[in-house]
Amino acid sequence: MNTINEKEYNQFFPPKKREEALKFAFDIRKFEIELYWKRASYFWTLIAATLIGYTTVAQRQNSINEIQSHETTGPILVLLSCIGIVFSFGWFLVNKGSKYWHENWENHVDMLEDDIIGPLYKTVLSRPDPPPKSEDRAKRFFTGPGTYSVSKINQLTSFYIFLLWTGLLLYALFSFSPEQWEIAYCIQTLPTITITIVTCILFIKWGTFRNTANHLNKASLRQSSIITIPKKRL
Repeated sequence: MNTINEKEYNQFFPPKKREEALKFAFDIRKFEIELYWKRASYFWTLIAATLIGYTTVAQRQNSINEIQSHETTGPILVLLSCIGIVFSFGWFLVNKGSKYWHENWENHVDMLEDDIIGPLYKTVLSRPDPPPKSEDRAKRFFTGPGTYSVSKINQLTSFYIFLLWTGLLLYALFSFSPEQWEIAYCIQTLPTITITIVTCILFIKWGTFRNTANHLNKASLRQSSIITIPKKRL
């Protein structure tokens, strides 16, 4: 993409376009926030369902102390762990992508608002800091506001869930007995793990929102016309 400076940015949005551009920036920012929480709910549902499946299978495995039971449930635990890893890592990257676009429209508002409504969005009003070594500091910590980013906390949470699923995968693998590490058993688990790793790599390598190069679009125009049907002779 071609980089521009502040002067060129202001040329793109002259005074007669600035007010309308600011309105669109506010609306799209609001829309991005709505999509952010819808995506979070989507991934939470998938991850929770997978975790319920994992715990159900693990309880069955622990309730029956037989190698035959573990031979049945072991590959299922590995599969569910890999599904959880893909969902949680995908959620982590989706959170980062949502944050990218969220900040994009916030930056547009920052650049456009001064001449229209003043620096409203950039001006932060907050409580004054309480005196040091006072009860108010403890009260402020437990009941007052804090300069924490909701989206950043969500990103850290999704990464924690990813690490948790990685641990559950290792638990499933290390619970195999030496008798179970045979060729047939490895064939059941290694492809699943390999596909999971490849998928996570592809998320990073090919999951970016677009190519940074300039776009050349192909356009097609469909022609429509009305034919004249000759009248039938009586």
